Amino acid sequence: MDTLTVLDYFIFFCVLLLTLISVFIGQKNKTSHDFLDHLLMGRRLTLPLFVATLVATWYGGIFGVAEIAFNEGLYNFLTQGIFWYGSYLVFAFLILPKINQQKHATLANLINSEIGETAGKWASIVNIMNLLPLAYIVSLGKFLNLVFQVHESTGMMIGTAIVLSYSLIGGFRSVVFSDIIQFFVMVTSVVLFLIFSLSQLGLEALNTLPEHYFSFSGKTNSLSETLMWGFIAFGTLVDPNFYQRSYSAKSPSIAQKGILISILVWVVFDISLTLGAMFAASAGSSDYFAFSLSTLPVGLKGFFLAGILATILSTLDSYFFLAGATLSHDYLNKKNIKAQRKSILIIASISLVLALFSSGSIKNIWSTFGSISTAALLSPMLFYYWKGGLGQKTFLISSAAGATTTILAYTYKSIEGYPGLEPIYFGIFASAVLLFIPIEKRAR
Repeated sequence: MDTLTVLDYFIFFCVLLLTLISVFIGQKNKTSHDFLDHLLMGRRLTLPLFVATLVATWYGGIFGVAEIAFNEGLYNFLTQGIFWYGSYLVFAFLILPKINQQKHATLANLINSEIGETAGKWASIVNIMNLLPLAYIVSLGKFLNLVFQVHESTGMMIGTAIVLSYSLIGGFRSVVFSDIIQFFVMVTSVVLFLIFSLSQLGLEALNTLPEHYFSFSGKTNSLSETLMWGFIAFGTLVDPNFYQRSYSAKSPSIAQKGILISILVWVVFDISLTLGAMFAASAGSSDYFAFSLSTLPVGLKGFFLAGILATILSTLDSYFFLAGATLSHDYLNKKNIKAQRKSILIIASISLVLALFSSGSIKNIWSTFGSISTAALLSPMLFYYWKGGLGQKTFLISSAAGATTTILAYTYKSIEGYPGLEPIYFGIFASAVLLFIPIEKRAR
C-alpha cells in the first residue's frame, strides 16, 4: 500500500510477532497437560485475563461493524452496541448464578448433564454452527486485500493457514495470552484514530452528514430488522464463548465483575469506532479504513492496522479453538488434546470452504447464522433457567422447531407475499410455543 512506510510495516510486524510470541509463552507456562487445563486453563482465569480474552474474542467482525457505522451512523451503536450491553447484563446477573461454574465446561456440556445426552449432542451441533468463523475469515481476506493487495479469496486461504498454524500449538492458555496483546492494540488503535479524526476535522464536520446518521433507525431499516439485531444480541445468553470464559474464571464473582468491566471497554470501543466511521463518511472517503490511512501519521498507520488485525485474529483463533473443543469434547465425547486438535482442522476446513462460497457480506453472515442459532437455543434455555428444569424431548422439539422454522423463513423470504418480518421472529415464536405444549412430563 502506497500510504504505508517502512516504519509502518515494521510496527505492524512487531505487533504480529509479539502476538505469536505470546502464544508460545502461554504454552510454556502450562502447569498441567490434562484436558481441563487445555480447555479451561484449569479454571484459573483472573479478572484482568478474563476481561482481556472476553473483549478481544467478542469483536472480530470489525469490517462488518465499520461498514454499518460508515453507512448508518448511530444505527450501528444501537444494533451492535446498546442491544448487546443489555444482553451482557442479563447474562451477568440472571444467567451466571445458575450455570454451576465448577461442574461444567461448556454450554453443550451443561445441557448434556442437566437435560439429557441427546439434547447435549444437538446443542453441540448448534454451537458448532454458531462458532463457524465465516465472517472472520471473510474479514481476514478483506484485511489482507487492503494491506497487501492480494485477492480476497487468496487472503482467506493464507490467513486461515496462519491462524490455524498457531491455534494448534497451545490450548486455551495460549489463546488468553495472545488476547492480552490483541486487547491492548485493538482498543488503543481505534481510540487513537478517533482522537486524530477530531483534531483534523473537528466535531462540526459531522454536521455535513445526512440526518439518518443521527437516527437510531438508520437509513432504510425497518423496525423488524432493527429488533432482529436485538434478538441476535440476546443470543449472548446461549453463546458458547461466554459460557467457556465463565467456566474458566477463578470464581463466579470474577466472571461477573469481568463482564461489567468488559461492557465499559466495549462502550468506549463502540463509540470510538462509530464516530470514527462517521468522520470518514463526512470526509467523503470510500470507507473507514481508507480514511484512517489518510489521517493517521507515519508509524501510527502501522499500529492502527495491527489493531484491526488483532480484532480479527483474537476472534478467529478463539472460535477455531472452542469449535474444535465442542466437536471433540461434546459431540464426539473424546476428551483429549489430540482429538481436539484434529477437530480444529476439520472446523477450519469447513469454515474456509463456506467462507469462499459465501456472498462476502459480513452483515448477512452474522444475521443468518446468528438468527438460526439464537432461535434454536434461546427460548428453551431461558425456559430451563426460569422453570429450573426441562424435559429432553421438549427441549429437542422446541429447539429443532426454532432452527427449522428460521431456515424455512429464509428460504421463502424472497418470495412475493412474504410478510415483512425477519426469519428469527418465526423461529423464536415456534420454539417458544412448543415449550408450553405438554409433550411429556417435566423432567428434573
